[in-house]
Amino acid sequence: MESAKQIVGFAGIGVMGKSMAGHILDKGHEVHVYNRTPSKAQELVDRGAVWHDSPSALAQACDIVITMLGYPQDVEQVYMGEDGLIPHAKSGAYLIDMTTSSPLLARRLAEEGKQKGIGVLDAPVSGGDVGAKNAKLSIMVGGEQADYEAVLPLLEIMGSNIVYQGTAGAGQNTKMCNQIAIASNMMGVTEAIVYAEKAGLDPRTVLKSIETGAAGSFSLSNLVPRMLDGDFEPGFYIKHFIKDMGIALESAAEMQLDLPSLKLAESLYRKLADAGYEDKGTQALYKLWDKE
Repeated sequence: MESAKQIVGFAGIGVMGKSMAGHILDKGHEVHVYNRTPSKAQELVDRGAVWHDSPSALAQACDIVITMLGYPQDVEQVYMGEDGLIPHAKSGAYLIDMTTSSPLLARRLAEEGKQKGIGVLDAPVSGGDVGAKNAKLSIMVGGEQADYEAVLPLLEIMGSNIVYQGTAGAGQNTKMCNQIAIASNMMGVTEAIVYAEKAGLDPRTVLKSIETGAAGSFSLSNLVPRMLDGDFEPGFYIKHFIKDMGIALESAAEMQLDLPSLKLAESLYRKLADAGYEDKGTQALYKLWDKE
């Protein structure tokens, strides 16, 4: 694919989508955008992106459409609804869903697309707002390998670690592995910092020792400073993390697999959401511990 000649659509201009679409725009591509809340796309439009009022209009105008949405039901509606991408995409187009969504839905969308001569890939990402801003996302891709190879130059604009995982749904299943690992890690990271405080240590000094050792992780290095600064704004929304853990638990149940750590993490984050923090970042897990 000669990506410079492609017209690229982007649906879902949120915390991460805005940066991702912006990188594509910065590379000189003609970018078309759609978002449920138009005001969130205004900055991109001011920079030269072309606005569309519906997914169908976006699909009709573009050779490739990328989506970065919230929930599986949003993906299903944007792709399969009467005004959706698949019913209105050009034959030979590529649709790339970068939402964290259901592996089962990803397989269904790929099959529907195949019947219309459209390549549909599931390509969820990891790296949060920092990775999106720095174009350093990890992108895990499922679908036909030929389709993956065709859109790889575009994916490389947004990420630094792009791996083809297998057939449709493989990208989403890989993202579930990622979220399962993060869920337990976030519990450990938060408890370590609370422990440091209770022991009378300076948690920032503790962080200097442990973040480069065996305990090192993205969450430890990037989210603990936010915790300690009282910055709980979302790099990744708690409500979306709960959604992801729910998908992972459902998929695990289908495989008759018990994941006790994931169940515990989900219960803690649900408690946090019930306390009014669902629109905060995952680092707000720190708020569950009484600091009095």
